[in-house]
Amino acid sequence: MAVGMWMACQSVENVGEFDTYYTNVPFATEQVERPLFPDYSVTIVDFGAVGDGITDNTQAINSAIDAVAQKGGGRVVIPAGVWYTGAIELKSNVDLHAERNALVIFNDDPNAYPIIDTSFEGLDTRRCTSPIWALNAENIALTGSGVYDGAGDSWRFVRRAKVTDSQWKAFVAKPGSYVDGDKWYPSRQSYEGHRICDSFNNPQGLTTDAEWEAIRHWLRPVMVSLRECKNVLVEDVTLRNSPAWMLHPLMCENIIIKGVKIFNPWYSQNGDALDLESCHRALIVDCLFDAGDDGICLKSGKDADGRRRARPCSHVVVRNNQVLHGHGGFVVGSEMSGGVDHIYVENCTFTGTDVGLRFKSTRGRGGVVEHIYIENINMCDIPTDALTFNLYYSGKSVTEDKGGTAEVEAMPVTEETPAFRNIHIKNIKCRNAGRAFYFHGLPEMPVCNVTIEDADITCEEGGYFAYADSVTLCNLNVVAPAQSLYQFNHCNAVDTAYITKK
Repeated sequence: MAVGMWMACQSVENVGEFDTYYTNVPFATEQVERPLFPDYSVTIVDFGAVGDGITDNTQAINSAIDAVAQKGGGRVVIPAGVWYTGAIELKSNVDLHAERNALVIFNDDPNAYPIIDTSFEGLDTRRCTSPIWALNAENIALTGSGVYDGAGDSWRFVRRAKVTDSQWKAFVAKPGSYVDGDKWYPSRQSYEGHRICDSFNNPQGLTTDAEWEAIRHWLRPVMVSLRECKNVLVEDVTLRNSPAWMLHPLMCENIIIKGVKIFNPWYSQNGDALDLESCHRALIVDCLFDAGDDGICLKSGKDADGRRRARPCSHVVVRNNQVLHGHGGFVVGSEMSGGVDHIYVENCTFTGTDVGLRFKSTRGRGGVVEHIYIENINMCDIPTDALTFNLYYSGKSVTEDKGGTAEVEAMPVTEETPAFRNIHIKNIKCRNAGRAFYFHGLPEMPVCNVTIEDADITCEEGGYFAYADSVTLCNLNVVAPAQSLYQFNHCNAVDTAYITKK
């Protein structure tokens, strides 16, 4: 595809409420549609809920949802007040609507959340039940201007380097907590769970319920888990302080995330804002994310579990979003074993994210990432790379992982070999990055057919490219010390004829 021409192939198969968000989408796709609900409404107060911040409203809220679902659907209203609760299950044809000045605070006791079979970080595993969850539901919504607080500080471990002296002292002083060197845990049980993990955050080798129960406090759930649901709307709500990832639609279809605000502390481990995994047809627009890990992240399962699932994340439109902090502004991977394709990202702002546009994977994943289109991205104060492709992802944050060497041995290409190709990026502006570009493909599977067009970047280093084929750099104005502008190692067909903006 020629540089500067990819916008010409826009095609949308139908029009509707969200047609403006599909303007200039450079591939044929079907628009999402808003789920519709019967004109029927109840309030949780009708079912005995008390908004005093003390009363346990778990039964009242879930009873209201059950009653509306049995009636055929409608809206469950959470009015202004402070509502203390345990896990909430969303059911088909129900819109859970938190009004302005409604504050929902979730129980901070891990024992209140049963252990279930689920998926986390792309692997089939067990975790505690999420504070808000749905499974195999259709026509569901989480709406309104209210706030949901996931009591995440009662679940997460904390690294000393990520908090201030006063914050560290406050953590250490918490009753029942446990300190191991430079890490604080909310309980000894949480520490034991961390200790036995050898696959990121998923324990391996546990065979009995008793073994899982012994590390329940480590089995941090995502705050909002939507699994295998159709016709999903998350609109206008504010979500904060999650035990792990905040919003995790998994294997969902026709999903709208609009006007959502997400806040996780900067020190929150695995505190991703949005992880859209193996979903088909999604719209992510007008949102504000401030996270402790990745901001907007697309995934599709990990290694053999992801390949067996074989469900890509596809036909996703991401527009008009802001990410104020996180490991990455827009991210693909590293769990992408089912593939990621036909993604359009436009008109987004990233400030202070460790990296701006981040593509990550490693050998063993498999999966193909392709047909990605990104334009009109504004960034500032990016401590590492404005754009990175790293096929040697080790589980570390970008600031911890400085990248590998170009001198690596080629391996046979198998189903475990990840591929990143046909990715087109244009009109990128970034002030104050550590480095403009970092590409490190695999010798057996280079990053292939990537175009970067019209970029204005100020940075300390220009770019490092290793094992990259058919990369076109067009009309770039990269302001960096001349002696560290660009390095190319084991690259083929790299076009730099227009590397300096005229």
